[in-house]
Amino acid sequence: MTRTKFTLDEDLQLALSLADAADAISRERFLSVDLEVTTKPDKTPVTDADRAIEQAIIDVLARERGEDFMLGEEFGEQTGTVSEHPVTTADHPHRQWIIDPIDGTANFLRGVPVWATLIALAIDGVPVVGVVSAPALGKRWWAAKDNGAWVDESGDALGALPLPDALSSLLPEAAAATPEPRRLQVSGVESLADASISYNSIQQWDQAGYLDELVSLSRKVWRTRAYGDMWSYMMVAEGVLDVAGEFDLKPYDMAALMPIVTEAGGTFSSLEGHPDIWHGSALATNGKLHLDVLDAIRK
Repeated sequence: MTRTKFTLDEDLQLALSLADAADAISRERFLSVDLEVTTKPDKTPVTDADRAIEQAIIDVLARERGEDFMLGEEFGEQTGTVSEHPVTTADHPHRQWIIDPIDGTANFLRGVPVWATLIALAIDGVPVVGVVSAPALGKRWWAAKDNGAWVDESGDALGALPLPDALSSLLPEAAAATPEPRRLQVSGVESLADASISYNSIQQWDQAGYLDELVSLSRKVWRTRAYGDMWSYMMVAEGVLDVAGEFDLKPYDMAALMPIVTEAGGTFSSLEGHPDIWHGSALATNGKLHLDVLDAIRK
């Protein structure tokens, strides 16, 4: 008899296994001289690695979670019997895996190490499990509802190459030891004047009609940077940044990020304040600054 009910811990363990499979493919194709790159109708790039990762995840989910729905960047929506099902803000499958095989494809194909596979499980449209695996950075972040947010910086789960013996022998014993996963906590910054923010792309804010608001916000904060893609949001969860936001996003760009930020104590919404991933933009903060940022960019 096929199981249809699973605990969040079981779902998280599956998501981590999916990330292992994705990393095995992406690490092999990163910096490959024969990487195949094409342009999608929306003029964004896609590589053979993007498609291979998503197909591998589809195959595993069809076997391990046959009744669940799936939404991926490259192959769209799948159901448990793998068929079309419309997803809108008012209609969500009960269980839906949401996948971005490579978030930061432009970085991936140019050799920039800031990219990751994003894996999420949403229950009734709300992400409750998130995994962000960035093997080129040697980091993996994850969270499940009510179980905290964590980061693994050991590289072990990512298939990182071990240090040469000659180099390992020069490291202090503590540094050479494999670090344990670290629980994440957002920053305690309470004032915009002390905040460090990442806006990700001037072009996106400009095209969305919010360039003046971004400039105004930049004058209210301590520091602005554009780190880009998933990395900005993970740094909010780590407490390294206080605010990250951008426009022109799809659900698969945000689903894995939301539980990691919120389980670290932060707040995640659209830039209009909708507390979900279905409105095309994202704002992640340490929570203390969320309303201040929304007020600062409100039209």
